[in-house]
Amino acid sequence: MTSPLKIAVYGAAGRMGQRITALTHADPDLTVFAAVDAFGTGKDAGEVAGIGNIGVPIVAEMPDENPDAVIDFSAPEALAPLAKLCAERKIPLIAATTGLEEEQRQQVLKAAESTALLWAPNMSVAVNLTMKLVREAARAVKDLPDGVDIEVIERHHRFKEDAPSGTALRFGEIVAEEMGQTEHVHGRSGRPGQRPRNEIGYHALRTGDNVGEHTIVFGMMGESIDLTVRGHSRDSYAYGALAAAKFLAGKPPGSYTMNDVLGF
Repeated sequence: MTSPLKIAVYGAAGRMGQRITALTHADPDLTVFAAVDAFGTGKDAGEVAGIGNIGVPIVAEMPDENPDAVIDFSAPEALAPLAKLCAERKIPLIAATTGLEEEQRQQVLKAAESTALLWAPNMSVAVNLTMKLVREAARAVKDLPDGVDIEVIERHHRFKEDAPSGTALRFGEIVAEEMGQTEHVHGRSGRPGQRPRNEIGYHALRTGDNVGEHTIVFGMMGESIDLTVRGHSRDSYAYGALAAAKFLAGKPPGSYTMNDVLGF
C-alpha cells in the first residue's frame, strides 16, 4: 500500500491555508506533514482549521525533514524566500500567491531550475477551463472586421490586498497573446477619450465575502459575449491545489501549469 504524500501547508493560519489543511487531512492519499505560517502560534493546525486536533502545530519555519510537496497560499513577501528554500532542498512547490513585484517574481521562477514548480494565479478547475475557453474565443474573434473590445471584470472579498486579481491579469494576458493588445488599463476616470482598439480594460470590485468571480467581456457592435466563472467556496481552489500536489510530487525540476495537472 502506498503511503500518503506528506504535504506542508504554507500560510496555514490564513483562510485558504485552513481549508488546505482540512481537505488534506480528509484525503486518504495525503497527510498534513507540517503547517507553517509567519505567525507561528504553536496552536494545532486542525484546531485552527475547525476540524479538531490533528497533532500538527503551526510553526514559523519549515521542519528539517522534507515533505513530498509544499502548498503555498501565503503573502508576496513570503513566497520568494520559500521558493529559494524549496529550490535548495529540492522540494516540489505549488504556489498560488499573487501580487508580487517583478524582482520577487523572478526569484520564484528561478526555483524551477532546481525543483518542480507550479505557480498559478488560480488553482480552480473551472477557472482554468474558462481560461482555455477565453483563449479559444479570442482566437475566433480576432479578425472580425469591426473589431472586438475586451474588458475583464473581477469581484473579490473586502480583505483581498492586490487589484486587479492575478487571475484577472492572466485572463488579459491570454487575450493579448491571441489578439495582440498592448495596452492594459486598470479602471477609467475623467475623460479618457474614445476607447483604443489595442486596449484591455480591468475593473476590480471588492465586496463582502465574495471568494472570486471573473467576467471576460467580448464587446462587438450590436452584441456581446460574456464568459463568467464564479467560485462558490474556497474549496474549489483548495481541491485544485491538492490535485496539483499529487501531480507534482516526484516530478523533475521544471515549471508546470494547471493545464498539465488537468490534461488540457
